[in-house]
Amino acid sequence: MATLLYRLGRGALRRRRLVVALWLVVLVVAGLAAATLRGPTASNFTMPGTESQRALDLLADQFPAASGATGTITVKAPADGQLGTPQGQAVVQELVQQASALPGVVGAVNPFQVGAVSPNGRYALVQVQFATGGDEVTDAQRTAYEQVGAAARAQGWQVAPGGEVLGGEPEIGSTEALGVLVAAIVLIITFGSLVAAGMTMLNALIGVGAGMAGLFALSGAVQLTSTAPILALMLGLAVGIDYSLFITSRHRQNLLDGLSPEEAVGRAVGTAGSAVVFAGATVVIALAGLAVVDIPFLTVMGLAAAGTVTVAVLVAITLQPALLGFAGRRVLPRRLRTVPTEAAEDDTDLTDRPTVETTTPEDRNRFGFRWARLVTRFRVPVILVGLLGLGLLALPTPDMRLALPGAATAAVGSPARVANDLTVEGFGAGFTGRLAVVVAGDTPQATSAAVPQVTALLQRTENVLAVAPPQLSPDGRTALLGVVPKTGPTDEATETLVHDIRASVRGIPDADVLLTGVTAIGIDVSEKLSDALPIYLLLVVGLSVLLLMLVFRSLLVPIKAALGFLLTVAATFGITVAVFQQGHLADLVGLDTPGPLISFLPILLIGILFGLAMDYEVFLVSRMREDFVHGETARQATISGMGHGARVVTAAALIMISVFGGFVFLEDPVIKSMGFALAIGVAIDAFVVRMTIVPAVMSLLGDRAWWLPRWLDRALPNVDIEGEGLRTHLEDRTPTHV
Repeated sequence: MATLLYRLGRGALRRRRLVVALWLVVLVVAGLAAATLRGPTASNFTMPGTESQRALDLLADQFPAASGATGTITVKAPADGQLGTPQGQAVVQELVQQASALPGVVGAVNPFQVGAVSPNGRYALVQVQFATGGDEVTDAQRTAYEQVGAAARAQGWQVAPGGEVLGGEPEIGSTEALGVLVAAIVLIITFGSLVAAGMTMLNALIGVGAGMAGLFALSGAVQLTSTAPILALMLGLAVGIDYSLFITSRHRQNLLDGLSPEEAVGRAVGTAGSAVVFAGATVVIALAGLAVVDIPFLTVMGLAAAGTVTVAVLVAITLQPALLGFAGRRVLPRRLRTVPTEAAEDDTDLTDRPTVETTTPEDRNRFGFRWARLVTRFRVPVILVGLLGLGLLALPTPDMRLALPGAATAAVGSPARVANDLTVEGFGAGFTGRLAVVVAGDTPQATSAAVPQVTALLQRTENVLAVAPPQLSPDGRTALLGVVPKTGPTDEATETLVHDIRASVRGIPDADVLLTGVTAIGIDVSEKLSDALPIYLLLVVGLSVLLLMLVFRSLLVPIKAALGFLLTVAATFGITVAVFQQGHLADLVGLDTPGPLISFLPILLIGILFGLAMDYEVFLVSRMREDFVHGETARQATISGMGHGARVVTAAALIMISVFGGFVFLEDPVIKSMGFALAIGVAIDAFVVRMTIVPAVMSLLGDRAWWLPRWLDRALPNVDIEGEGLRTHLEDRTPTHV
């Protein structure tokens, strides 16, 4: 692979104008396709096979009027008892008429007719039924719904439209650009050259632009969740910058060693590019592997992010060499641009120049070497302190609770949060997480006989506050009963109530009784994701052991890497639970209300961190193996690998942390938690696990770290990620002019 990439890098530089032109064409075509073919994203999370989803499908088939999105308008009068006056009733009646006349609305229910008025006569709930699902409600319809009650507000009333219909796409604004700005600063400091930093950033932005445009173009044919493009953008930016950084860093080192720009690019793509391809492949495999848990929206999210990572890899190994060809030696700091050859350099001709390899004294007093010597000297205390520290950070992990996002944790001041808080204030938390029981019989008589039995069972169930009268479908075969719990939608007691209801109504004869509603759907999704988490974790850990065994021809190194990954995951979960669920230091990340973590965060975090952890593992440990194979002792090889890789890995980690951290400033709590968890996970894995615990363990293992049974060595294919084949190829050929 290294030899193939070496040739690809040289070819890209030689035909750099064609390569750049082709990528620009791809970017323009993808952009035009995105503008014309882009479809809406989904804010709901369906889970085929669950009881709640079967109930929704049944409603859509037999009771379409009740299968659309619902909205709830919470009304608060200026004073207690005012809803009981003729003037108050007139205000509410006008609101009901306005809501009923909205485009896309089937009808609105007068709260006085169904008893949706608080005991103190100050609060009322107006139920609004839309004809279509929440994802099919247009922006114009949603805007009209939010503006209901303008006249009442002018009279001092509070009118807060809420409900599932308010769900929409999270907005991407200027806050995440801060992460990109910090990444640019890190690149400038790392390279000491505006040309190198700017070119690396440009390369990454072209890649993420092409990837995101392609994703939006496909959204017309494949339904994306609202968080899928955000995840794809996060990963596309982070890995795009990192992969370009790795190749540019190796290219600069090759230039300083006296190689011509073309030869330097070829060797950079052949060596660092091999690691980029492997690292990108691990991320793609881990994300695509989300399909094995058989959860459609999660599969789409994983494949969307995997697509942008794939584009980032392709851009790094093709467009980056072309841009490096245009830059020449200007990628170096000005003081280091002197050509170490007898001939003067002509920047207009980068291909017809001799390769002159020089040996320059290596500075082994750099921080990376000093840190490696310190870690290996005190390896046992370092390992113990690292394990103890990560163990303490992981302590909150067992308390982790999962749920789908709700209005209770939305940003303070948002329409959904205002309506939720007003409803809780007037009626209690249970009214924000109402359940729906669907009773379906083969005949109207069977349904009519089953409804009273179901109602009686529901009323006797603990934690049920109220059961609404049934609504019958036009043919009388399907009935819908509303159930109001005493507790909120993400409360553990509500989760218990869902299971209790399903158990109590299971034996009703001649009728199917199914429980659904936003709250029930969230519980079903969370439970299925929790069940899939151990399977996926086992898959990822097994994959990491196999891949690293192929790369390093070792048994202990992959096991050590997998255990380090598990430490990273546990500590990341612990910190995220402590901040976002328990509320510790929540103000520092701008979190208004702590609550359960989004259901898919743990499994998604495992997939992404796995790829990034293998990324840093390869870049650090591959150099250790290279030096060990060439005769250095295990301890010397460990120090050398850390010394050469620490600066680049540090810069790469800081860039990823900056890009992910930029999303913490968004108001959406789901995106905020994703950005926070990824940034913390990268920081822990790069600086604590890979750059501290790994060299200490490698030093402790000594020569045993590189042991592999002979039969296994013969059975495993040689992927040559370290470029041994390329080194042999370069030694065999006689370099003249390149």
